Amino acid sequence: MDINGRAIAQVIRTTLETEIEKNKYTPTLAFFLMEDHAPSRVYVGMKQRACQEVGITSIKEELPVSITEKGLLEKIDNANKDPVIDAIIVQMPLPDHIDSNKIICAIDPIKDVDGFHPLNIGKMMIGDKNALLPCTPHGICKMLEIENISTTGKNVVILGRSLIVGRPLANLLSQKGKDATVTLLHSRSQNLKSHLLNADIVISAIGIPHFVKEDMVKQGAVIIDVGMNHLEGKLVGDVDYTKVKKIASKITPVPGGVGPMTIAMLLQNTLQCHIQRLKSNLSL
Repeated sequence: MDINGRAIAQVIRTTLETEIEKNKYTPTLAFFLMEDHAPSRVYVGMKQRACQEVGITSIKEELPVSITEKGLLEKIDNANKDPVIDAIIVQMPLPDHIDSNKIICAIDPIKDVDGFHPLNIGKMMIGDKNALLPCTPHGICKMLEIENISTTGKNVVILGRSLIVGRPLANLLSQKGKDATVTLLHSRSQNLKSHLLNADIVISAIGIPHFVKEDMVKQGAVIIDVGMNHLEGKLVGDVDYTKVKKIASKITPVPGGVGPMTIAMLLQNTLQCHIQRLKSNLSL
């Protein structure tokens, strides 16, 4: 059975829209992206349309590839100091001459809507309820919760160890309340197939089209496909969806699964940034 990420995300977006309208909130999200990167432009456009739908103001600045690291850091510093801006995204990837980690660390943690700043990662690690969580891992956890898919005591195998998905998701699912037994697989993992066949829940975020085959998944497993790959002119996931669907109890399609949840969590984080800023101003 398919997990309809679009439908779940729409419920979340409607709830956010209602909350923003009811409380007369005015959240603002600023985007910085490279002007020559077409996929970033498309993705930011999707995020901006989602912002507009729920009542979030978005600001976009496209930057030349020639911008220096110092120049980008100055842009971020100005956005950090701008009292109108609640949340900041620097859309990856960046040119090779710019250190992405330095850029992430330059964003004010209270405006770090992606949840990648070391302070926010640290808060997540200790289970701080006020932490800004990385959007895709948070969206997956929310999806499992809404679909009533219990992770307690379950064997969860995550393919991919990126800071964007794999590592934070492993932490979230192993915390008290989620209580999963998590195995994090990567390119150097051995006996990968045997790990997958032992999994109650498989979450793939490795970026290889149709990598997960039907003979790598046990009957009745839940499959969460984070992959967004282009294959023969089509957008496909990491999982061989048509065949794996026949043996999975639940599976996310691509597109229409995890992607909409990521954007929904971005909107939720933006509102959280705004509310935290309002509370901070009141305490001054």
